[in-house]
Amino acid sequence: MDETQLIDKEEKLLIQRAYRELLKCIHSPLNDEDRENIRNAYELAVEAHAKQRRKSGEPYILHPIAVARICAEEIGLGPTAVVAALLHDVVEDTDVSLEDIYSKFGDRVAMIVDGLTKLDRSYDSDSPQAENFRKVLSTLVKDVRVVLIKMADRLHNMRTLGSMPRHKQLAIAAETNYIYAPLAHRLGLYNMKTEFQDLCMKITDQDSYQEIARKLQETKASRTAYIDKFIVPLTHELKEAGLNFRITGRPKSIHSIWNKIKSKEVSFEEIYDLFAVRIILDVPRRQEKQACWQVYSIVTDVYRPIPERLKDWVTTPKSNGYESLHTTVIGPDGRFVEVQIRTERMDEISERGYAAHWKYKGVSDAPDVYESWLDNVREILDNHETDAIEFLNDFKTNLFNEEVYVYTPAGDMKILPKGATALDFAFMIHTDLGLRCTAIKINNRLVPMGYRLQNGDQVGVQTSKNQKPNESWLKLVVTGKARSKIRTALREERKQQGAIGKETLERKLQQLKVELEPNADMLVKHFGFRSRLDLYNAITHEEVNLHELKKFKVDGQKLIPPSMDVVQETEKVVEPVHPTTFRKTTPPKLLINGEPADQYDYSLANCCNPVMGDDVFAFLSSSSGMKIHRTTCPNATNLMANYGYRVMKAEWVQAGSASFKVDLLVTGIDAGPGVIERLSQRISSTLGLNIRSFYIDGDEGFFEGKISLIVNNKDQIIQAIQALKTLDGVSSVTRVEST
Repeated sequence: MDETQLIDKEEKLLIQRAYRELLKCIHSPLNDEDRENIRNAYELAVEAHAKQRRKSGEPYILHPIAVARICAEEIGLGPTAVVAALLHDVVEDTDVSLEDIYSKFGDRVAMIVDGLTKLDRSYDSDSPQAENFRKVLSTLVKDVRVVLIKMADRLHNMRTLGSMPRHKQLAIAAETNYIYAPLAHRLGLYNMKTEFQDLCMKITDQDSYQEIARKLQETKASRTAYIDKFIVPLTHELKEAGLNFRITGRPKSIHSIWNKIKSKEVSFEEIYDLFAVRIILDVPRRQEKQACWQVYSIVTDVYRPIPERLKDWVTTPKSNGYESLHTTVIGPDGRFVEVQIRTERMDEISERGYAAHWKYKGVSDAPDVYESWLDNVREILDNHETDAIEFLNDFKTNLFNEEVYVYTPAGDMKILPKGATALDFAFMIHTDLGLRCTAIKINNRLVPMGYRLQNGDQVGVQTSKNQKPNESWLKLVVTGKARSKIRTALREERKQQGAIGKETLERKLQQLKVELEPNADMLVKHFGFRSRLDLYNAITHEEVNLHELKKFKVDGQKLIPPSMDVVQETEKVVEPVHPTTFRKTTPPKLLINGEPADQYDYSLANCCNPVMGDDVFAFLSSSSGMKIHRTTCPNATNLMANYGYRVMKAEWVQAGSASFKVDLLVTGIDAGPGVIERLSQRISSTLGLNIRSFYIDGDEGFFEGKISLIVNNKDQIIQAIQALKTLDGVSSVTRVEST
C-alpha cells in the first residue's frame, strides 16, 4: 500500500469517527426520516468537499461536521439544523446548487442553506462583510437557526484560526468581537459569547491574554481550595433545608478579568471576585422563585452580603430570557465571591440560549421573550434604503449588554438598552409616536427628548400631527430602530423637497430649450454637489443661483459651462509632515503585505500611537492614505469588521533611529511634595528617556498624572511602566490607548 492510499485510509477513518461523534451529540429524538436526512446530507457533503482542504491541511469536510456538532451539543439544536450545518458550505464552495438542496431536503433546509451562503464576490458594496451579514440576518425573523448555525460556524473558525495569516486572524477576530460576541449575548448564548471574547483577545492582545492565563494557572490550586472551603458551610445549610441542589465554582473568563483590570485600574492580584459560585436547584417550575429566594436567605445568613451588588433577574428576567439571582458576599479571609442562584431550567437557558428557550415555550406563563426584539429587527431590515454599514451599526445597538426598565402611563414595563433616551422610548412604542413626538414627561415632569432613561421611570409622550423629525434628532437617540426610522423620514422629506427643486430646474432649462437628463450630472459637478438630490434640495432652499444658466452655451440638447480661467500655481505647496509620518527610506523598517513599506506614504495613527515593536496592521483610509494602527487600537474592531478588505498585514522587522510619542497614565497616593520629582527622576535619570509633556493633578490624597514620553520601541515602554510601578505611592501605570 503506497503512502497516498495510507493517508486516504487514515483520513476516511478520521472523517467517519467525526461523524459518529456527531450522531452521539444529537439529544433530540430522531425518527427514521431524520436519520436518513442526516446520513444523506453527510454523504453529499463528503462527496462535494472531497477535493477541498482547510488551511491547516486537514480534509475540509471535518469543518461542517464540527459545525453540526456545535449546533447539536453546545446549542441544543435538532436534526433539521444538523442537516443544514452539514450542507452550509456546499452551495458557496462546490458545484452543488440550491435547487439540488431543495429537491433532496425540502424548502426549509434550502432556505437555511441559502441564508448561510455568501453573496457573489462580484457584488458591488463598500463593505462586503456587512452585506453578507445583512443577508444572514434577513433570515433571522424567518428562522433563527440560520443565525445559530452561522454562530457555530464562526465559533469553529475561531477555534481553528491558527493556520490563517496574521492579518486575516486580526480581521476575523475584529468582526467576531464587533458583531458575533454581542449577538451571542443577545441570544443568551453566554458560554459562546465568553469563548468568542477570549479567543478574540488571544489574537488581538496576546501579551495580556498569556499573562492572565499564566496567573490563573499559577493560582488554580489555591482558588480550588478556597472554593471548597467556601462551599462547605453552604452545602450543610442547604441540605438541612431539604433542597435538591448542586454547586459549581469556576473562574471568570480571561476577557472579563482583563476588562476589570482596565476599568478599575487595578492589578490581577487586587481583583477579589476572580471566580463565581453557582447554586443550581432542581425544583418544579411553580416553586422556582420561592426556592431561589430561600437559597439567597441561606447564603446571606452564612456570609455577609454586599447589598448594592444584588441583581434580581428572577423577578424581572433579562430581555434575552436570562433568569438568575446574583449577589456578592464576603467569604473567608475577607475575599469577595459572586454567588449565582438559579434552577436547572434557568441554567439550561443560560447555557444554550434561544434553543433551550423554545424547549420550555409550551409552558403557558412563559412569555416569548424574543418577540419584541425581533419586531425591532424586522423594522430595521424593512428599511431597504439603508446602506449595509448603517444597517450593521443600527442592528448592533439592539445587541446591548445592560438594560434599563421603564414604564408606560398604563404601567406596562418596557426594556431598553442602558443609555437609551426618552425619544428612543417613543420610537420603541410606535414609529408614528416617535415621528410626531413634541414633548415627553418623565414621572409627570417635562424633560428634553434627549433625557437618558433611568430604572423605574414612567414615560408619557405628547404628539402633534404637524411635527416632523430633523437632523438633530439623530444625536438624541441610540437605538437602531429610532435611528433607522428618523433617517428614513429625513430621506422622504429630502425627496419631497428635492422634487420641488427639480421642477424649478426643469422650468429654467425649458426656457433654454434643453432637457434635464442630458445635463443633470454636469450641473451637479458644476455647482459642487455630490448627487442630484443634493443639487435639487439646494435649489429648493435657494442656495443655488440659477441665473448662472444664462451664461451657459447651448449645443443641441447639451449645456456647455462658461470657460474657467486656469489658475497657475505660483508657489510650491509644501505638505506639512506629522512628526510620526515616515517617507521613503526613513527608518524604522516596516513591512506591509510582506513588502517594504517605504514604497507607500504612510503614517502612524494618532488614535493609538503605535511604536516600534507593537503588534500592528495597515489600513487604507479613503481620505488620509495608509495608516498604521495597533491591534488594540480603540478603532481597530470597527475598521476591521466593516472594512476588512482595506486591512493589510503590517509588521516591524528592523529597529531604527526614529522616535515615537507614547502617553502613560500614572495614579497613586499623594503623599505631599516630591511626587513630580520622583517620577521625573526615575524617567529621565534612571531610564534616560525624554519627557515631552507632564501633567499632574492631586485631590484628597490621590494623584493622577499623564506623562508623554519619547521612546524608540515597545521595550522602553515596558521598562518605563515597570520602573514607575516600583515607586512608593504609585498604584497603577497604564499606557493610554488614545489621545
